[in-house]
Amino acid sequence: MKYYLIAGEASGDLHASHLMRALYACDPECDIRFWGGDAMSAAGGTLVRHYRDTAVMGVAEVASRMGRIVANLAFCRRDLSAWRPDAVILVDYPGFNLKIARFARRHGFKVFWYIAPKCWAHKAWRVRRLRRDVDALYCIFPFELEWFRQRGLAPRYFGNPLVDGMAQAEIRPLDADPAAAPRIALLPGSRTPELKFLLPRFAALERLLAADPRFADFRLTVAGAPSMTPADYRDCLPVGSKIELVFGRTRDLLAAARAAVISSGTASLEAALAGTPQVVCYGFSRLTWLVARQTVRVPHVSLVNLVLGRRLVPELLQDDASPERIFRELETVLTDGEARTRMLAGYGELRKALGGPGASERIAKDIYGQIARL
Repeated sequence: MKYYLIAGEASGDLHASHLMRALYACDPECDIRFWGGDAMSAAGGTLVRHYRDTAVMGVAEVASRMGRIVANLAFCRRDLSAWRPDAVILVDYPGFNLKIARFARRHGFKVFWYIAPKCWAHKAWRVRRLRRDVDALYCIFPFELEWFRQRGLAPRYFGNPLVDGMAQAEIRPLDADPAAAPRIALLPGSRTPELKFLLPRFAALERLLAADPRFADFRLTVAGAPSMTPADYRDCLPVGSKIELVFGRTRDLLAAARAAVISSGTASLEAALAGTPQVVCYGFSRLTWLVARQTVRVPHVSLVNLVLGRRLVPELLQDDASPERIFRELETVLTDGEARTRMLAGYGELRKALGGPGASERIAKDIYGQIARL
C-alpha cells in the first residue's frame, strides 16, 4: 500500500512517527510519503516538506505568509496527483489539511483524519467539511467522541498515542552529578510567535527566581523545538541571560525537572505523563488574541484540564501570563505542599482516562484493514 501523511507541526510529527512505525509493522511492504519533521524522517519513508517551512498560527501570522501557504497547497495537490496513494492520512493541522481533504476526496483518494481537529473549541463549522470529505476520523481524547457523534460523525477512539511515546522513551540523565542544582523546564512551543511571546517572560522569571533564596540556585532550561535553531532562542532572550538550551532532550528534561512552565499544547500532556508539575501559559499577537476571545469556546485551554473536565493545572493567558503571575503559580508547585500533591494525584487520573499503550498499533491496523478490504 501507499500512504501519504501530512503533519504540520511538532506534536503532529511525533504522533505521526509512531503511526508510521505501526503501519510498517502491519504492512511491511508499504511505501510512505509525508510532510512532517525529524521524528517522521527517523521512522522512514520519503520527506516531501519539513513542517518548519509550513507551520503557521494566528490571524496575523497567516496573513503574512499567505503566498507561501498557497504555494504549498498547490505543490501538495500536484504531488498527490502524481503519486496516487492508496490512503491520505491527515494529521491535525486543519487549516491546511481540510483543503487537501477536499481535493483528495474529489480525486478518489481514501481520506483518513488522524487526531481530530479541535472543532469543539472553535470553528465548529469545520464539522460539515469533515462529514463531506473524510472517510474515517480518529480522536485521541475520550471527551471528543460524544461531541462529534452529536454532529453526525462516527469518530473512532483507540486511546492516546502519546501514552506509547512516553512509555517507550529511554530517559537519559541530563546531569552526571546527582547533586547538581535543580532545574525548571521551559517549553515555549515550536513556532516563532510562541517564542516571541513567552521567552521574554521567561527571562524576567529568571530574575524573580534569583531574588528568592528558596529558588536562587534553580536552573532554567529551555527544551528546543526541532523546527527551531539556537539563534531563534537567542534572538528572544536578553544579553546575559543564563537560561540554558537543550535540543532533542525534552523528555529527559521533564524527567529531571522539579517543575515546568509550558506553552499550551501536547507538551502539557507530556509533562503530566512524565509526572512533572506545571504551569501552562499561552499568548498571541494582539490581533490574534482579540479574535480568539470572540471565537474560542472551551472552559480550559490545557489538554490536561480538558481531559479531566476540571482545572488541575494553572492556566495563564495573554496579559495574565506576566512574569510575576508565572512566578506565583510556579512557587506553589516547586515546594512540597498541597498544590503539588494534588496535581500529582490528578496526573494519575489523567493516565487512566487516556487509556493504556498500543493506540498507534490499533489505529494503523484499522486504517490498513479498511484499505485492504477495497
